[in-house]
Amino acid sequence: MPLKKGDFILLDYTARVKETGEVFDTTMEEEAKKAGLSKQGALYGPSLTVVGEGWVLKGLDENLVNLELEKQVEVEVPPEKGFGSRDPSKMRLVPLRRFRTQKIAPYPGLRVEVDGRPAVVRAVGAGRVQVDFNPPLAGKTLVYSVSLRKILESGEDRIRALVHRRFVMDETKFGLKLEDKRVTVEIPEEALYLEGLQFSKRGLANDIHRFFPDVESVAFVEVFKRKPEAPAEEQKEQGPVQQGS
Repeated sequence: MPLKKGDFILLDYTARVKETGEVFDTTMEEEAKKAGLSKQGALYGPSLTVVGEGWVLKGLDENLVNLELEKQVEVEVPPEKGFGSRDPSKMRLVPLRRFRTQKIAPYPGLRVEVDGRPAVVRAVGAGRVQVDFNPPLAGKTLVYSVSLRKILESGEDRIRALVHRRFVMDETKFGLKLEDKRVTVEIPEEALYLEGLQFSKRGLANDIHRFFPDVESVAFVEVFKRKPEAPAEEQKEQGPVQQGS
């Protein structure tokens, strides 16, 4: 059956700039390595998308309903349905001395921060630097090679996928209980030290309330498991703990 708005799906994709062939995003580790995008500790694998929710670029989102399982297709995304057209008013000249005082040697293509805003250096002249506040992919036509890997049907599968999206770690390490109008998420100890943990919890709760209107409450349980005790022989070797004088 064709996909419809609201369907939970898992996608594999590789995205590149049409004009140059440069890969700027991918869900697949091997493709990331080839493109020099691989990062230590990054999790790769099919990405969760809810059809019609705008979780991907508009030009891609509009084509999701045409996907078929395990069939790779190419979707071309024009600038107006991607990162937008380039805005000349977002180009600015900045005195070179501002960079030198920060011990930055600007060159074309360098990504910098100016007045708290991200920008890209476009040109370096005599005493002035041209910076571009447009998104790096603004004005570019993009091509996505997309494969539909799975359609998530059950409530548990959908919530686990939402857990993965919010916590960016192995969702099978989280306990999950679905009762009549309550969802309980058990958070493993290793997740308790993640940066922005409270925002992740709030985001997941909002997601569950949005997509599961019958759920009235979402509870989080922080789980600390007992650490295995050292063998008796090892404890003897360590000897008793003595208090210093």
